[in-house]
Amino acid sequence: MGKDYRRRLNIKDGAFAAIPLVIGYIPVAMAFGILSKNTGISLMDSFLFSVLVFAGASQFMALNLLSLGTGIGQIILTTLLVNSRHFLMSASLTTKLTKDMKKWIPFIAFGVTDESFSVASFKEEELTKEFMLSLQYITYLSWILGTVLGYILGQVLPTIIKDSMGIALYSMFISILIPEAKKSNKVLIMAVLAGIVNTLLSYLKITTDGWNLVLTIILVSILGAFTMKEKEVSICE
Repeated sequence: MGKDYRRRLNIKDGAFAAIPLVIGYIPVAMAFGILSKNTGISLMDSFLFSVLVFAGASQFMALNLLSLGTGIGQIILTTLLVNSRHFLMSASLTTKLTKDMKKWIPFIAFGVTDESFSVASFKEEELTKEFMLSLQYITYLSWILGTVLGYILGQVLPTIIKDSMGIALYSMFISILIPEAKKSNKVLIMAVLAGIVNTLLSYLKITTDGWNLVLTIILVSILGAFTMKEKEVSICE
């Protein structure tokens, strides 16, 4: 089997693997676009948000922080903390990448998401650059497309529907939390504790809402690192 044929086959495999992710990405990205319109940022800003950040949950969170008047520095730090799990996912994938991928590493690292990591980690064969780039950048383009479509729809949808899209952020986090909470009671305890800590900090009004979120993430993460067993930590990752 020739090298060109194998490359085409890997590209095809990556494209097929991306289809279920695209089906899930476009509606969520449209919700983000609609919320972007409601938040008051421009179409170009919303477009660049998805082009440059490409991190679903963090983009929703950043929009929420923007609506609260949170400073840019706090938003960047909060996003970094929420996305720190990507360091672990990327490190895990490097053990399966082929050796000819050195110059493609930055592009593959940028395209790592929870969903693409899950698909790639279950692939038994080595991960070629053709498979990874096809998988990641088809989903990337679908996320950008969904964002633009959602923003445009946000200009014509009735106000009651646009306002209801605000629940998309909370729905996304709940959908991530519940499956993990079913696997481990400590995950549920950490989530509840995070809510209590954030509520307490908000009540005390020591810092702004943005810094309250940053402090909550740091404090609860440190506590979780010391109290959760190695097996349970791997589940959360």
